[in-house]
Amino acid sequence: MTEYERSRTMPAPPEQVFDEAANVGRLNSWMPEDLHVRAEELPAVTVHEDHSDRDTSALLRARKEQMRLEWGTRDTGGYAGWLQVAGIDSGASEVTVHLSFFEKEHDPGQEAVHTALDGSLERLEEQVRLRVDGAAG
Repeated sequence: MTEYERSRTMPAPPEQVFDEAANVGRLNSWMPEDLHVRAEELPAVTVHEDHSDRDTSALLRARKEQMRLEWGTRDTGGYAGWLQVAGIDSGASEVTVHLSFFEKEHDPGQEAVHTALDGSLERLEEQVRLRVDGAAG
């Protein structure tokens, strides 16, 4: 098993950050750009991967009381992850994303995963900023 984790500070309270991250209709705006999530009957979702042109059955659970998203492959059990939002001083939040690859063939490697996670967290921060700025204006 291989695990990866990245964190980023967001300019909003944890409830706002979690609401943005957990919005199933907006997941594609911040997730890795080659992944597209289509909700079925939650927690069931389908994830389409552009580079392989494959659909994968997955599960996605939002636990608002814990400020946590959890996901993973449904049929194969090769991959799982979570996103945790925690409040920090001055109304900001820290978002941590953790990925676990249970089978070597599913692991794209450290550089690819870190690049994808950093890009996703950056896009999520942009979405949070737009939401905060829109609410203030």
